[in-house]
Amino acid sequence: MRAMIDSVELFLGLRYLRAKGRTRFVSFITSISLAGIALGVAALIIILSVMNGFEGELRDRLVSMTAHGRVSGSDNNVDDWRTLRQEILAEPGIAAAAPYIGMEGMIRAGGTLHAVLISGVLPELESAVSGGTINFVEGDLGVLKPGKKNIVLGRLLAMELGIRIGDGVILLIPKPTGDGGLEPILERFVVRGVFEAGLQDHDALLALVHADDAARMMSLGNSVSAVRFRADDVMAAPAIARSIQNRLGPAFSASDWTVENASYFRAIRLEKMMMSLILSLIIGVAAFNIVASLVMVVTDKTSDIAILRTLGMGPNAVVRVFFIQGAVIGWLGVFLGVIFGVVLAMNVPTIVPWLEQLFGFQIMPGDVYYVTDIPSDIEFFDVAVIAVAAFALTSFATLYPARRAAHVNPAMALRYE
Repeated sequence: MRAMIDSVELFLGLRYLRAKGRTRFVSFITSISLAGIALGVAALIIILSVMNGFEGELRDRLVSMTAHGRVSGSDNNVDDWRTLRQEILAEPGIAAAAPYIGMEGMIRAGGTLHAVLISGVLPELESAVSGGTINFVEGDLGVLKPGKKNIVLGRLLAMELGIRIGDGVILLIPKPTGDGGLEPILERFVVRGVFEAGLQDHDALLALVHADDAARMMSLGNSVSAVRFRADDVMAAPAIARSIQNRLGPAFSASDWTVENASYFRAIRLEKMMMSLILSLIIGVAAFNIVASLVMVVTDKTSDIAILRTLGMGPNAVVRVFFIQGAVIGWLGVFLGVIFGVVLAMNVPTIVPWLEQLFGFQIMPGDVYYVTDIPSDIEFFDVAVIAVAAFALTSFATLYPARRAAHVNPAMALRYE
């Protein structure tokens, strides 16, 4: 059985890649095409790796304050949270669980009034749920004592209010009444700590109080808003939440961090898609260059093609000769781009500080961004998809000039030789 590509076709395809005499300009265009493919592939790998790094950084910061998931009652209230906590802990893959009480209101210090989200927590259980990832600028969860009316604020919230440790603040909480109305509750708390989660939504809005103080303000008794849990593997949290939901039934509602923060990750996915489309244009331009260079090669080699046809080479064999030439350009460009892109992506945390020092500027200054170092996380599935897509695109670009070569009429081509 005849091989798909024989040695003669392979020899001719590789031979036409070499430059000599009047084909040196064609070879220059070929080199530009190869460099363009390598640049586009490398840029895609680096950008997607950096965006994966930012996505991971965002995920870590989100779950540092919101845990990996939560389970609440159908009426957003849990009466027997201790039993529910034991049910959650019995689920495989759960590392810790803790109750919390969520409240919305206003906080006042001096003449400044600011919106606030208040979480009533049990410090001895909450530290296990947060995994010790809460960064306290001052104090810690231990300052929250039952009945002491102590409060811990986010760093930006404390700055906005202009308060320090030991200062007093007034909480204004709307409490639902039995007739469907709202009753304002005013309580004075003392600031005993400041934390930094690394997300503006948390640092500028969130405050922590002891769960007993929150329950007393809202007249909840032993009830809580929900029980939050932490999984051994953060990526397994969605499956664990679904399993808990199926086991507990419709009387409870289970959700996970991917649902509660869906807007953040939807925005990142959209940015990754748009960046991929934009950077793919580089590979597209390089593919057009391959078409142009091969068309010029076909024009230059018309007489050679005619001689090969008269010697018995069929049209399909001619197609394969020029397909080999374009495929080698594409394969080599993709290979160099993957190597270059992976090496740079792996060393982004080292290269970026060197560039900042060399040019005397900081890409992400600490007074503007929470993340001052550019992270990078290479996902080899992305690398494989980019490589395969780039090679497919460049291979497809060779079809037109290759088919054009196959349609050369030997008699007409040799008539004027």
